[in-house]
Amino acid sequence: MKDVSAGIITCGGKVLIAQRRHGKNQEYLWEFPGGKLEEGETLPQCLQREIKEELNKEITVGDFFMTSVYEYENGAIRLHAYFAAMAEPEIPSHIDHEQVKWIDWAQIDDYTFAPADIPIKNALKKLFGA
Repeated sequence: MKDVSAGIITCGGKVLIAQRRHGKNQEYLWEFPGGKLEEGETLPQCLQREIKEELNKEITVGDFFMTSVYEYENGAIRLHAYFAAMAEPEIPSHIDHEQVKWIDWAQIDDYTFAPADIPIKNALKKLFGA
């Protein structure tokens, strides 16, 4: 099972979501950005590294939120979600995604999320009353 970090990245009352690129597993589905844990790093360090690599942005990682486990056809993942903040509200460059968007919590159901991200999305909806 692969451990993966995910960022619930907020700025100015909005949350950042990313659409998986064409040709990748779960293509065109939306996710909370992050990536696979590498040997020797913590999950918060993994999240910071992945956001720097994929979005060319620095984030401040906050509290752990929850873990979602999902068995995809190509293997299981354990998705660890952390709250995080980005200082600048502009759309980050997206090296590894079709697109990224800042959305209001009320818009979260307008996007089709990857299966591992759905429990996180649903828990956030309850938390923020979206």
